[in-house]
Amino acid sequence: MSSEVKGKEPWAIFKSLIALLLIALCLWAAQWQYHRGIDRHARNTIIEERIAKPALDLSTVEKNLKDFEWQKVTTSGVFDNQKQILLRNRYSEGKYGYEVLTLFTSDDSRKFWVDRGWVEAGATATTAPVVTPVPEARVSITGRLRLDSSLPRGSFFALPGKGQGLVSELNAQSQLDTEKFYVDLLSGSENSLTPEVPAQLPELSDGPHMAYALQWIFFGGLVVYGRILIRRAR
Repeated sequence: MSSEVKGKEPWAIFKSLIALLLIALCLWAAQWQYHRGIDRHARNTIIEERIAKPALDLSTVEKNLKDFEWQKVTTSGVFDNQKQILLRNRYSEGKYGYEVLTLFTSDDSRKFWVDRGWVEAGATATTAPVVTPVPEARVSITGRLRLDSSLPRGSFFALPGKGQGLVSELNAQSQLDTEKFYVDLLSGSENSLTPEVPAQLPELSDGPHMAYALQWIFFGGLVVYGRILIRRAR
């Protein structure tokens, strides 16, 4: 009779440490994606609730802007056609164009930017886009209140934006000092103020974060299974 004697697994401790490290990384990635999904769902719920509420006078929400972001507000004042910025690299239904932002001064002398929506680019790179001029007289406007902050992007490992917010970029470009909020224009007292393509809402789906969390747990399980197979193969 003969018996087969299995030798010791070479580098067993090292392999186990590597496996533990990979498992820890998978679990960390899983919980990170899970919390990203929870945060995104909470953000979407807030946006959906606020865009459904009736419009408020801007002066009544200015003391606590954060609690009213995305809600519709109304105000009156005048546009400044000479203070207008076109943001390039904006797309709508696959077409290239610009986002039009015009400075607005309210009746109480507050200056802030108004996003007047998207316009299609000219036929050539040297052709200016057609932008509807704003009335020179005093007007009333209604739009969504927005803060000077960047929304997280939806890529796999996307982190919240750490760069300048939109207002900061506009003020740096125009060398102006405005309020730290802006308004996505929806309508106004003049028909010409209603954008053909208003500023878009962010993607309000919950995204793939929960699915990614489950994937990372699955990957961690594969590491455990693989380590067991390697051990048994000795």
